[in-house]
Amino acid sequence: MGVVDFQDAVRGPITYDLVSLLKDCYISLPSSKIDHWVDYYFARLMDLELIDKSHQEFKLEFDLMGVQRHLKAIGIFSRLKYRDGKDSYILDIPRTINYVYTTAKNHPFLDPLYQFIHQYVY
Repeated sequence: MGVVDFQDAVRGPITYDLVSLLKDCYISLPSSKIDHWVDYYFARLMDLELIDKSHQEFKLEFDLMGVQRHLKAIGIFSRLKYRDGKDSYILDIPRTINYVYTTAKNHPFLDPLYQFIHQYVY
């Protein structure tokens, strides 16, 4: 990876940019590639002593950051369609909701979210 976007540069969760790159709302990467880059990023953070947590904790933070980011994006895409008349963004909701659905399925404490999506979306 060699692209860095400083457009909204602020201090935030260390997983935010990684989620933004690997689970983008407009493109899908194979899960094997996502796992590889998450592992690589974690290893570099550890090498540079930028974090002090386990890989499991880091992966959980990555997953939860993705859920938060994607739920926000789904809301924005809906607003763009229904308030602003920009229909094209609604086409990205299926991919984005799938990120949330898959993540919720993998974490038992997110089961209410998983069940909600399963019942009302799928």
